[in-house]
Amino acid sequence: MQAFLHPPNLSHTLSDDELFWRASLVPKKLDYPYRRIPKVAFMFLTRGPLPLFPLWEKFFHGHAPLFNIYVHTPPRYILNVSTSSPFYGRQIPSQDVSWGTVSLADAERRLLANALLDFSNERFVLLSESCIPIYNFPTVYRYLTDSAHSFVESYDDPSRYGRGRYSRNMLPDIQLKHWRKGSQWFELNRALAVYIISDTYYYTLFRKYCKPACYPDEHYIPTFLNMFHGSHNSNRTVTWVDWSMLGPHPATYGRANITVGFIQAIRKNGSLCRYNSEMTSICYLFARKFDQSALEPLLNLSSEVMNF
Repeated sequence: MQAFLHPPNLSHTLSDDELFWRASLVPKKLDYPYRRIPKVAFMFLTRGPLPLFPLWEKFFHGHAPLFNIYVHTPPRYILNVSTSSPFYGRQIPSQDVSWGTVSLADAERRLLANALLDFSNERFVLLSESCIPIYNFPTVYRYLTDSAHSFVESYDDPSRYGRGRYSRNMLPDIQLKHWRKGSQWFELNRALAVYIISDTYYYTLFRKYCKPACYPDEHYIPTFLNMFHGSHNSNRTVTWVDWSMLGPHPATYGRANITVGFIQAIRKNGSLCRYNSEMTSICYLFARKFDQSALEPLLNLSSEVMNF
């Protein structure tokens, strides 16, 4: 029973179809026959190394009963961490990923499905190797597990970068009025995660008709949730990013940028957002993009600013 509820290791030989079928199984009986402590699944979609993992190790320290980690790397890459690291043994069976293609959305769904195999996981957050936490673990855990909504950015962009990517080949199932765009860095509750990995019909439409310059990772989940589960979504992301450079990629920050004031400005950026039924100034829990040179100054100020 324990191995079924909490797989002891992440290695398996399931195909994606087999994995998604297994992960889509949902108990009809609402009560658990054991004391269930909800966990947050931290899912890292990476191109290989995790240059900021020492900061994440500091963030996770002392909270092992409340989280699980899943890492999707290129198939032949082996994550080099010590056996005492929370990242040790947390790579999932993966496939090659190309930026801007449906393979990126495939990897996101693969991470979700692997994390769903553990019945303790209740919240699922997608992160990259350039993400950092900007609050301590207890704050992040409470914020996510106490939320009545998931955090997926989903909005109607009338420009050629939004509606302009829509294909009429998706008619009649997906209409232009349904089409949404959003950041790929999502956070989902368990029920919505199951719906997403269980979907074959609408995902097939995206696979066939959302091709560059249409990017499935920016449109599939925002559109799917808008069509069927909009009331369960906050329509915002909890990962801060700086698009002020106006290019295809956001700004990247390194050693020279890391100051107490800079991190505080991300944490308290003057904006308000809705959390459950109230307004809050805590709108972001994570931030990107940060390169390896940012690690040392981040470690030096984490206790002062992020409280871990």
